[in-house]
Amino acid sequence: MSLSIYDVSIPGYARMLRNLAHLLDKAEAYAAEQKIPLSTFLEGSLGHGMAALPRQIQFASDAAKSGAARLAGIEPPSMPDTETTFPELKERIAKTVAFVESITPDQVNGDSQREIVLKFPNGAMTFTAQDFLLTFSLPNFHFHATTAYDILRSLGVPLAKMDYLAGGQRPA
Repeated sequence: MSLSIYDVSIPGYARMLRNLAHLLDKAEAYAAEQKIPLSTFLEGSLGHGMAALPRQIQFASDAAKSGAARLAGIEPPSMPDTETTFPELKERIAKTVAFVESITPDQVNGDSQREIVLKFPNGAMTFTAQDFLLTFSLPNFHFHATTAYDILRSLGVPLAKMDYLAGGQRPA
């Protein structure tokens, strides 16, 4: 059996989004334990022009929902970038997971060579569906998920690789 566009996209977006929610849970627990204001994490950034934690979560959400929608040939839901608290960020993640999981294999499979065009103010990028997924959507999504992890880790949250990869679940 070969891997499909669906297999490579939708379950991975959903899993990593859930893992991001787990990272936020660990940050909240650590903040409570260490008596650190949550604003410390919300304002956290890697510097050098990098966006702070809430924007990284929003960017990851946007990458997942837009990626899934483009692969399915539909419009992604609009989500204004207004989240400023941990509960709001976790709610956004949950909404994004719900949307991503509403996409069916039939919506994305069958035409891996279908054209996807991304329009930007200064031009456009054209991909096949497969290339869009593998060279743009997944790398962009993981960039922002990794950056969120790195921000929290750099601020002392005791995160490990398995928190990122498996939402803290350890192999049996």
